[in-house]
Amino acid sequence: MVRGHCRQKRCLARKARKGSIRKSQSRQRRADFHALSRNRSWAEESLQAQGLFPLVKGIADTGFLVGFANRNDRYHKWALNLASRVTEPLLTCEAVLAETAFHLRSVPLVLAMMRDGLIALAFDCQDHLPQLAALASRYGDRQPDLADLCIIRMSELYPHHSVITVDGEDFRIYRRNKREAIPLICPPVAR
Repeated sequence: MVRGHCRQKRCLARKARKGSIRKSQSRQRRADFHALSRNRSWAEESLQAQGLFPLVKGIADTGFLVGFANRNDRYHKWALNLASRVTEPLLTCEAVLAETAFHLRSVPLVLAMMRDGLIALAFDCQDHLPQLAALASRYGDRQPDLADLCIIRMSELYPHHSVITVDGEDFRIYRRNKREAIPLICPPVAR
């Protein structure tokens, strides 16, 4: 038993030197996350314990920002927890900022989120009008708002960023580049 354990340790050390463990763990974490997100029965704490979201690079939707800023919002605790792991400003668009200011009834609060580095503008509708029009036509039956269309397009432009939203129902239907599922970070579903 001890001999097998030592042999296994030496094997693991060799793999670590080659960097393969890091890659396999990353693949396993992605697989675990996708399996968990299909179930939607996981607890927020289990993600932290497993280290599935050590760094957050994302695209912020309105619901997340409202949840973060409004302590009476049902997603406030989730949003605060997630914001504490943000390592760089979350990308967003002006449509999301306008919706957030409307829901919070506070433009200064939204501007403070930008000033403090929680969010950063990374999208100009004018530069993407044909793509936004195509998305509006494709998802016309769901009647998406401009913010949703901009976030879908941003997900195409920033493929390594997950969309942080409380609107998982719609974003699980939307596709980037016509066929790709959009990677999402959503609050756990209450049972």
